[in-house]
Amino acid sequence: MPLAPRAWGRPALSLARTEQRRTQTPSVKCPLFFFFFRRLGEKQLCVALLISSPLTVCSQCSVALFRSAEGLKEKDTSEEQAASPRGAGGDGQNLVTEDVTVVEGDVATISCRVKNSDDSVIQLLNPNRQTIYFRDFRPLKDSRFQLVNFSNSELRVSLTNVSISDEGRYFCQLYTDPPQEIYTTITVLVPPRNLVIDIQKEIAVEGEEIELNCTAMASRPATTIRWFKGNKELTGKSEVEQWSDMYTVTSQLVLKVGREDDGVPVICLVDHPAVKDLQTQRYLEVMYKPQVRVSQNYPVQGLTREGEPLELTCAAFGKPQPTDMRWLRVDDEMPQHVVVSGSNLLISNLNKTDNGTYRCEASNAVGKSHADYMLFVYDPPTTIPPPTTTTTTTTTIPTTITDTTATTEPAVHGFTQLPNSAEELDYGDLSDSRAGEEGAIRSVDHAVVGGVVAVVVFAMLCLLIILGRYFARHKGTYFTHEAKGADDAADADTAIINAEGGQNNSEEKKEYFI
Repeated sequence: MPLAPRAWGRPALSLARTEQRRTQTPSVKCPLFFFFFRRLGEKQLCVALLISSPLTVCSQCSVALFRSAEGLKEKDTSEEQAASPRGAGGDGQNLVTEDVTVVEGDVATISCRVKNSDDSVIQLLNPNRQTIYFRDFRPLKDSRFQLVNFSNSELRVSLTNVSISDEGRYFCQLYTDPPQEIYTTITVLVPPRNLVIDIQKEIAVEGEEIELNCTAMASRPATTIRWFKGNKELTGKSEVEQWSDMYTVTSQLVLKVGREDDGVPVICLVDHPAVKDLQTQRYLEVMYKPQVRVSQNYPVQGLTREGEPLELTCAAFGKPQPTDMRWLRVDDEMPQHVVVSGSNLLISNLNKTDNGTYRCEASNAVGKSHADYMLFVYDPPTTIPPPTTTTTTTTTIPTTITDTTATTEPAVHGFTQLPNSAEELDYGDLSDSRAGEEGAIRSVDHAVVGGVVAVVVFAMLCLLIILGRYFARHKGTYFTHEAKGADDAADADTAIINAEGGQNNSEEKKEYFI
């Protein structure tokens, strides 16, 4: 019967030492502390933890297997690992563990779990095959390893302040027959040490191409760099350099700038599993030539008429701010009575000679631009005389004749041409020139109604006259056959006697009335 682990103590150790002296195995050169042995038929299996005097793991071996009867044979740990692949189990037992991914400087937790445990010993080794924990005992002098949980079914150990040197395979061993072994891999992530944007030109001019470089240094694994201009994502070109186990990534962005890019942030964003929302940004500074606009202050709306004033204002915006601004008349000289004061142009009394195109020019260190205003002076408003109406009536058809006279100004305005473009004509308020037209329109409406009524009355009268004449022509005496044949009679009696048909034919006589 095998000894249970809870029965370990001095008798078990004495028995192990006796077995050691009996076998006289010369291949083991470091002190042996035997913890248990099992008898399998006529053979004995002894499992030992080899620990040197200062409680450091022996560098030559970690597990020694001693067999009797047929002889004792030592097996190294490499043979054990080949005999028990990862996740394999014997006697219904299985070792379970998971790989660990941790950011440099954080805490990694290694867990060795046993299914269907029979109280076999669990051991955890580092990538150098040194024992970290044997059951709940820590032979390794590394205080960063701390026991989190120990039971017959689990050994859980934490490793604080993880560094790249801690990366590798850690082995969980279970001392069963045959022994089992499984490994877990610790992967250490290193976020970028620094994120920097270098710009080719601090101040760019509108229309130029500038180059920006974003560098993410000393990361593991290599980072992915993304570019944004405002909320719009752009595409850059990345290069990766490897130094030992670390990676440096540089992304290049070529950007053509315009005036709308002035003050817009360019963002370099890093995608890395070890860090979230790591980004840096630079604000663009773009210089551009002035943008000029001419506005009409007076008259606010309506036509520019002869004798009235005109006031224009020129506004210019640029970077740097325009310092030189002037008014001129295109293809002609500026009239003598035009007053220019800074950005304002004033004509107190418009006349036909003022017609033309007036231009405002502004310039800065980048360039020069302008905006035009086209002026057309209309005639002054005139007073419209009231309409006159003449009515002539005949005996049969009343006739109305209306005579109206009106003068209307053409509905055309002078207009302002914006920078290097023309606007449509502005049809403004024409109430001052149409005040007299409304009365004329109302008079014309009444005349039209009167004419229609006269036409209707005339038509009715014509119809009555035609009907009267028709009935008059068909009015008179109608004839019968009673007196037929009496025209040749000398007297009435003879006429009666000579009447055709006499009395016998009276039933055939018919009357005709038209």
